[in-house]
Amino acid sequence: MSQMLAEIREQPHALERTLSEELKPIEELRRRLEVQRPRLVLLAARGTSDNAAQFGRYLLEITTGIPVSLAAPSIFTLYRSAIHLDGVLVIALSQSGESTDTNYVLERAREQGALTIGVTNEAASTTARIAEHCFLVRAGKEKSVAATKTYTGQLLMLYLLAYALGAPIQLDELARVPALASAALDLESEIAARSERYRFMEHTVVIGRGLNYSNAFEFALKLMETCYVVAERFSSADLLHGPIAMVGQSFPAFLFTPSGVTWPGMRQMLDKLDQIGAESLIVTDRSNSEALGRVTRAITIPVELDEMFTPIPYIIPMQLFAARLAEQKGLNPDQPRTISKVTRTL
Repeated sequence: MSQMLAEIREQPHALERTLSEELKPIEELRRRLEVQRPRLVLLAARGTSDNAAQFGRYLLEITTGIPVSLAAPSIFTLYRSAIHLDGVLVIALSQSGESTDTNYVLERAREQGALTIGVTNEAASTTARIAEHCFLVRAGKEKSVAATKTYTGQLLMLYLLAYALGAPIQLDELARVPALASAALDLESEIAARSERYRFMEHTVVIGRGLNYSNAFEFALKLMETCYVVAERFSSADLLHGPIAMVGQSFPAFLFTPSGVTWPGMRQMLDKLDQIGAESLIVTDRSNSEALGRVTRAITIPVELDEMFTPIPYIIPMQLFAARLAEQKGLNPDQPRTISKVTRTL
């Protein structure tokens, strides 16, 4: 069994630890933010952490109304531009806490008087040292190069940070997340069987929207780094604006399709893919009966979910899919060629 697969299975316990041990400092931050509400949130990250930041942008803007921007680290590291960050909350996300450019953004932000937060898996890391407030995803040591449990841990921390910023998120709803992760893991044998069909897949598109847009990026990344599949990722709206021309008969497409406000657009996307003759596989849950009634290939989380809380249980089956597909291809997902666990760029 690969280390990646073992770490995917650890996620319910890791999420539970994160909730139990980070709630007190989150409550303290919430009290501070009640009197020091930021005018803007800036998220800085790279790689898988940047996919988590993409989720954070949607979550924070939807639930708090505070504008959120994703940092372009080269503005700080290469162009050396002075960005006015007064009244801004800067959140750096890094699994290892040693992402050079992410830490540079964090350092410059603190020098300029911004409120700074680090989200990392390593308490002794540079990110933890630089940030005024540090929150740990408490996933335990992640040995596989492909990040899995740290990604879902970061998503959970972003829910908690949204709560600290006044979002109408109930803590008892977050307390259900580890059980939802367990429910997703129960699909492992089904996913192992499904992955065999895609053994010779070389190209694909992954489609999501809204809160699951980040999952499209994250699943595509896992396919690229562990299975060497060229995986393009899009929102359903962007794919229709031209790139859909590359999709043809039997072309594989993966879609995240919760019920809720994004479903009508995803339904339109499925109709278009059907017309083309593409082969679609959706990720959904029991609440989207319409989706389940119109497709033949679905990975279905065996509970009914509010769209707000689908991203963590939706990505776990696709982490499993990538790990199992790598095995089908005779690849080692723990040691992808030419990359290492910690990447330092400026």
